[in-house]
Amino acid sequence: MAETANRSRPLSPLTAIVDAEIASRAGWTPRDLARACLDGGARLLQVRAKHASGAALLDLAAAITPLAHAAGAVVIVNDRADIARLAGADGVHVGQDDLAPALVRRLVGGEAMVGRSTHTPAQIVAACAEPVSYVAVGPVFATGTKATGYDALGLERVRAAADAVRTRRLPLVAIGGITLDTAASVIAAGAASVAVISDLLSTGNPARRVAEYLLRLTMTEPMANG
Repeated sequence: MAETANRSRPLSPLTAIVDAEIASRAGWTPRDLARACLDGGARLLQVRAKHASGAALLDLAAAITPLAHAAGAVVIVNDRADIARLAGADGVHVGQDDLAPALVRRLVGGEAMVGRSTHTPAQIVAACAEPVSYVAVGPVFATGTKATGYDALGLERVRAAADAVRTRRLPLVAIGGITLDTAASVIAAGAASVAVISDLLSTGNPARRVAEYLLRLTMTEPMANG
């Protein structure tokens, strides 16, 4: 399998997930939430709208992508490789029930970022053998945002996952129940980035919340290699 061109691309320590449903429940349009995250310094956005039509997701991704690019940020579309390509986004994130990364690559090409969700050691090993740019693991802590069907992993499993992906020179993204108070411990356990959804909206000021995350995370030393 050929190495992807962006395999060594460093990730922002914060992946700000713009979830259309959660944004709406908090009184935000996804576009306004994305802009607020960018204003706070977010440079890696994931656009997610699990129950939207393909047309609605395309409209959303196409609206957010130029905003992000103007700020020097990267946009990943959740689940839909076709939408990511049509919107001019930088990549796609797929789950265990979505298209396999090898098939995704046929749509988005070798330069795009492709992430893969995992929940078990076997899934992590399998993801490391796929043409991915990063591996995501979760849920780290209990979360009500998304029903994964898997129990919370905890920090020890994050450390084990970080060890597994490091052998393939892949970064690890951790997701699930992460808050400002716990994010640094997840980075210290070996994650390159923490993906956050609900906690970005918890104070009503996502721009400030993103800035607080970035300040705290850039002061955190990751687990030493070895």
